Amino acid sequence: MIRASPHAHWYVVGTVCIGAFMGQLDASIVTLALPRMGLDLHASLGAVEWVALAYLLVLVATVATVGRIADAVGRKLLYVYGFGVFTAGSALCGVAPTLAILIAARVLQAIGAAMLQANSVALIAEAMPPSMLGRGIGVQGSAQALGLAMGPAIGGILLSLAGWRLIFLVNLPAGAIGLALGWFLLPRSRSRRELGAPDGLGAVLLALAAMGPLVYLSLAGREGYANGVLLACLAGGVAAAFGFVRRERRAAAPLIDLSILRRRGLATGLGSGLVSYLALFATLFVVPYYLSAERDSATLIGLQLAVLPVAIGITAPFAGRLVNRLGSRWLTAGGLILAGVGMLEIATRHGTAGILIGLGLTGVGLGSFTPANNAGVMSTSPRGHAGVVSGMLNMTRGLGTALGVALAGALFTAGAGVAGAQVAEADVATVGGGLETALGVIGLVTVATGLALLLSERRRPSQTQ
Repeated sequence: MIRASPHAHWYVVGTVCIGAFMGQLDASIVTLALPRMGLDLHASLGAVEWVALAYLLVLVATVATVGRIADAVGRKLLYVYGFGVFTAGSALCGVAPTLAILIAARVLQAIGAAMLQANSVALIAEAMPPSMLGRGIGVQGSAQALGLAMGPAIGGILLSLAGWRLIFLVNLPAGAIGLALGWFLLPRSRSRRELGAPDGLGAVLLALAAMGPLVYLSLAGREGYANGVLLACLAGGVAAAFGFVRRERRAAAPLIDLSILRRRGLATGLGSGLVSYLALFATLFVVPYYLSAERDSATLIGLQLAVLPVAIGITAPFAGRLVNRLGSRWLTAGGLILAGVGMLEIATRHGTAGILIGLGLTGVGLGSFTPANNAGVMSTSPRGHAGVVSGMLNMTRGLGTALGVALAGALFTAGAGVAGAQVAEADVATVGGGLETALGVIGLVTVATGLALLLSERRRPSQTQ
């Protein structure tokens, strides 16, 4: 039988990689298709943005809750059903006749994605031998990077062939394959914990705490950072976060046992993971503006940007193998420092060589950081909490993504001295000022975070998996 095979853990990794690839591919393709959707559905830019925003909001708001449920009912069950829900949502997106139905279908798709993402790292952590955990997570990181890298290219081909509906319908065969493989290859959860009384209030407060800042960060760049409605969303999210902490401390069966965040390495791993995604998406957001100002073609811009995720994909499997030899300390701290240096290289040298070298260094740094950080976080997860920790890990990724785009946009606008539509007409020198400011500041933050990790671990033994 397959489960008796000595390579059964790699079957698990392969199945999880399908979900990781699909998630990243779908996210990068959809942003490319938004203008075409607006034209076909007769919707404004502000309205059609909710096709992307609704997906991100629901995913970030529910992924930790789904992870808690998975710890109780079984990770295989929710992962397999997640493929089904994601595929059904994709089919509905592909045939949606109106924008409202498309957004509703994207919400369903996001719920399926949450069921996949909340269990992905947890499934690998449970299936892989401790000595091979870093390698398994490294391979998954490569799948995510490959999906991110191929998104614009595949999206452009699909849009030119049959329009935006095909970018959703292409998920159907991949989802069916993933569902079948998950059913036959994924092992049942070995460790579970009682679900207890449903913590509905905690789930609502956590969702509001995640959604408030995310709405603000996603829309403030266009509506204004002093917009009253958006500030109210931000304040509501902060209030919900305080309410969530208070609720979880008193609940008999909390959604998230906050005491686990006192474990050495868990809180710092989640926080540094957020910084890594801030760095990744700030770079991917800002660099295209500069390349466009240089009048590079869309194809050439895509090829140059692909250096970053390709470098992640190449580096991550090797970094995963090195976790046990070097420990997570040097790979996580050194990876963030190298990523920050790459961003500073782009900020200080704007020529083609400087940009390509900087993108490569950033990719190698993040490819080194991610497997070691994920393995470190999961290795400190208490028994029976792997699902909720995996969900928290993915929630911080979503927040880091939104924060990277929003913060980079604000710094870029301030450094360039132009706003909104004026960026498209700005000259290279003006856009270069924005590039220097955005990547310079975020690059320094990334380097500082890496140094802080290094210093905080000085008196601790290296974490090996």
